[in-house]
Amino acid sequence: MKGLTPEERSKEFITVGTGPTSGIYFPIGGAFATALKDYGYQTSAEATNATGQNIQNILNGDAEIAIAMQDAVMQAYTGTGAYEGKGEASDLRALMRLWPNYVQLVTVKGTGINSVADLKGKRVGVGAANSGVEINARMILNAYGITYDDITPDYLAYGEAIDNMKNGQCDAVFVTSGLPNSTIMDLGVQYDMVIVPIDGEGRDKLVAEYPYYAKSVIPAGTYNNTEDVEGLFVYNIMLVRKDLSDDMVYDMLQGIFENISTIKASHNAADKNIDISFGVDDIQLPLHPGAEAFWRDNGYIS
Repeated sequence: MKGLTPEERSKEFITVGTGPTSGIYFPIGGAFATALKDYGYQTSAEATNATGQNIQNILNGDAEIAIAMQDAVMQAYTGTGAYEGKGEASDLRALMRLWPNYVQLVTVKGTGINSVADLKGKRVGVGAANSGVEINARMILNAYGITYDDITPDYLAYGEAIDNMKNGQCDAVFVTSGLPNSTIMDLGVQYDMVIVPIDGEGRDKLVAEYPYYAKSVIPAGTYNNTEDVEGLFVYNIMLVRKDLSDDMVYDMLQGIFENISTIKASHNAADKNIDISFGVDDIQLPLHPGAEAFWRDNGYIS
């Protein structure tokens, strides 16, 4: 596959769907736009509400590429979970793997919360409704036999929920992001914070049922934790519009990896986790044919 000529490239406009300006998606997505601009494309990085909106923008043709959490993507693709009854978003396609998002459950001393089971009867920040964070929260609670009827769910973005926790109006908050998360770091400086482990049978059940989740730890010293804390992560992936030409998608990947230093410089999570050598084994969603050709030509698909 030949890619595009510089003249062809200069006529193409790529909108990159990122996330809120306060989160990790925004700087990393912006770096993708810069890398592709340096390669000769016209580009724009758009701040969005992250995964949910990015999935919709790809399907609507309002973005050419966009960052999203793979669990929400696969629910949309199969019409299950949060997307049940909404039809299968079978036009979703993957460009590449990105960095792992760690599901982090935080509380403060005095709430009596030391495990997921302790969330029963508590007010819990579960993320904005149908956001990637909220989908994580719901799936994790279900794996431990807990429903929203057992808690008082606060449908707030984690930044707002943590502010409520500081004021005593929320007991625990789900945060799904790369490590470290600046909002959690800030909480740990001001308050006696506890990172609640996500472990045991509930985690085993979730990972067995949904292979896009993986067991992990939040390493000691990431925040105020003196020991590793058991947890989960789910990969972010870069979505791409299905109707883009194979040559253009192949060419975009060439441009991304030619300018990968720009992307790595945008955030620690990108520096450690976005590299051609990581391949695409972790991606459950079908690759765009242009992406498939690129990864095959580079030896990552047999």
